[in-house]
Amino acid sequence: MLYGTCWLVPLNDTPPHLKPIPLSPGDVIFLRSGRGHILADHPSTPAVAATAEQFQRGSPIGSLTLGGKGPETSLLCGDYQLDQSRPHPLVRHLPEVIHLPTRHGRHPELSAAVQLLGSELENPRIGSDGIVPSLIDSLLLYILRAWLDDQPPTAAQGWAAALGDSAVAPALSAIHDDPSLQWTVESLAERAGLSRAAFARRFASLVGEPPMAYLTRWRMTTAARLLRESNASLTTVAARTGYGSEFSFAKAFKREYGLAPGGYRRQTKAA
Repeated sequence: MLYGTCWLVPLNDTPPHLKPIPLSPGDVIFLRSGRGHILADHPSTPAVAATAEQFQRGSPIGSLTLGGKGPETSLLCGDYQLDQSRPHPLVRHLPEVIHLPTRHGRHPELSAAVQLLGSELENPRIGSDGIVPSLIDSLLLYILRAWLDDQPPTAAQGWAAALGDSAVAPALSAIHDDPSLQWTVESLAERAGLSRAAFARRFASLVGEPPMAYLTRWRMTTAARLLRESNASLTTVAARTGYGSEFSFAKAFKREYGLAPGGYRRQTKAA
């Protein structure tokens, strides 16, 4: 919400406990699954669907202006293209709707990102086309960080607890920083300062899967990103994700995605 006020009204397909949410300047709403919703000046106002003709393409982003006689309201709306067939454990454990007010000094980094976005959109200048997409990408990380910061330590579960756990968090960082290393449960447990058995139990309890299963998941996620976003050879992708040969990498990748790496790259680039 850049300025003005409105209500976010969940549609009937959302869980019944979700009630209309009043929004004020600086507020951020994150809808985990992109559920249907209405934005209105009041929950009782009848909804009117926008038409394609009302959308104006622009730079760095388009705009949609809806008529009305009330006070003016401006919102920045967008979506993140996440692989719903392979959701990250953190995304799976998020609530359906996250509401993050940024008034009164709450979440200063998120507030600053929203203010920067508002400034670039209200007064686009040289470089705005590159700045705005980067700010929108960064906004997702600020949203997740703000939500995690709001979780009481005693109530944290799943990934929210794993990221703050003194034993599991270092192991996750090690996997994320360098998936190409030949990690073992023993080497990760050593970083965590626990015995092999104690670490494996703690990791699986918080993350939701054993350490080696998560390592494979992260390697495959990294490999898929490299195949989509780079022209690196399959041998290079295999090496950067911890596989000693292109054959062993291709076998693991096909088991995970149902396609050989080359076929996956061609399919995603064509799409």
